[in-house]
Amino acid sequence: MAECLFCRIVAKEIPSKVVYEDKQVLAFHDINPAAPVHVLIVPKQHRTSLLDVTPDDQAVLGHLQLVAGQLARELGLEERGFRLVSNCGEEGGQTIGHLHFHLLGGRTLQWPPG
Repeated sequence: MAECLFCRIVAKEIPSKVVYEDKQVLAFHDINPAAPVHVLIVPKQHRTSLLDVTPDDQAVLGHLQLVAGQLARELGLEERGFRLVSNCGEEGGQTIGHLHFHLLGGRTLQWPPG
């Protein structure tokens, strides 16, 4: 998916401030942060959203969650808390058509979010 922004970041065609990478996942700082800590966690294999996943994606979805917890600890969010969110579709606030999770923290987050 050469036209997908996150696929291009995964392919290193577009620079990013990477905080974690393995063979399944890339995590990097959001260029437009909504909190003092705002990291995007993306699977390297393109999926448009959670509505695009299949049972074959179960392992990578679990891995994304484990990476999120690890990063929350590493980025100092463990004690005060954080939010992990995945937006789906236009009304859900998804602006990039590649499945991703936002790891947000470093300030009190409001509810409802939007």
